[in-house]
Amino acid sequence: MKRVITAAVIAIAATGVGVGAAGAAQPSQQTQPSQQQRQDCRTYSSTAVCGKVQLDQKQQACATAMVQQGMTQRRAEVECKAFG
Repeated sequence: MKRVITAAVIAIAATGVGVGAAGAAQPSQQTQPSQQQRQDCRTYSSTAVCGKVQLDQKQQACATAMVQQGMTQRRAEVECKAFG
């Protein structure tokens, strides 16, 4: 049993992760969005969208009507995509 625990401690030390340090580990490059996506993401009504929003005809009509009522184009697109 003592050998198993010692081996586990050595394995943890070799990876550079200690007890309680897992939360401080750096995220991998694969999990981080690209610079362009970070700049063009928005969340409205608990709906997150990154990049250009693809709307069908009904959703586009909804977005146009919402913009005419004073909502921003970006918000109208997301809200109409979520609820339209």
